[in-house]
Amino acid sequence: MKKLVLLTGLCLGAALTVSATTTVNYTDGTTFQNLGVILDGNVNAWSDTRVVSGIGQAYIGELSLRLNISGGFNGDLYGYLSHDGVMVPLLNRPGVGTGNAFGYSDSGLNVTFTDAAANNIHLYQSVGGYSITGEATWKPDGRAINPVTSSPAAFDAAATVTLGALNGLSPNGSWTLVLADVSAGGGNSTVVSWGMDINAVPEPVNVALAVFGTAFALIQLWRVRRGRQRLPFPVT
Repeated sequence: MKKLVLLTGLCLGAALTVSATTTVNYTDGTTFQNLGVILDGNVNAWSDTRVVSGIGQAYIGELSLRLNISGGFNGDLYGYLSHDGVMVPLLNRPGVGTGNAFGYSDSGLNVTFTDAAANNIHLYQSVGGYSITGEATWKPDGRAINPVTSSPAAFDAAATVTLGALNGLSPNGSWTLVLADVSAGGGNSTVVSWGMDINAVPEPVNVALAVFGTAFALIQLWRVRRGRQRLPFPVT
């Protein structure tokens, strides 16, 4: 019986930690709005909406997002990820702040946004040995302020929204990436590709059913074995 209790406990622990990561990639620019071109100085944003389905009864435990953009002027870019009523600012005019009203002049980026990264992308040039290519990892900008009307000093504030704001939501449904170039003069940017890694955790009710189902099966097995030990003849 002690072995049964131990095995049941192990099954419970395993069930509570089971999760799966779903990876989605959108790399065909011919399917993007305007072929992925983000028009220079145009607040009418570019957007791309994709539907994720088939993950089952689960919730988001963690999410990261990959974004590859070529051309343009990074300090002009504003963008966010939207899902189920939650909006996470990914870029909000990188580099803009007190003493820099225009932001960074780098052209293009290829990064992965994750809350686990060490540094926020808004001030990437202040990080020694920084890289914004090759899917370098950065925290999302997270500054939920107007990219056009806010003063440079307003961007000095720390991020207020993280990708963790999506945790607990269903991973299924519409996901929209929105990007705009909000200041003229730096040329067009182009979205080359984007994608997500969604770590989905089973809903508690499903975990409970799995645990109790396993426990019931183990108890029945134990009863059968115990009964066999008491019989004077073999049971087939």
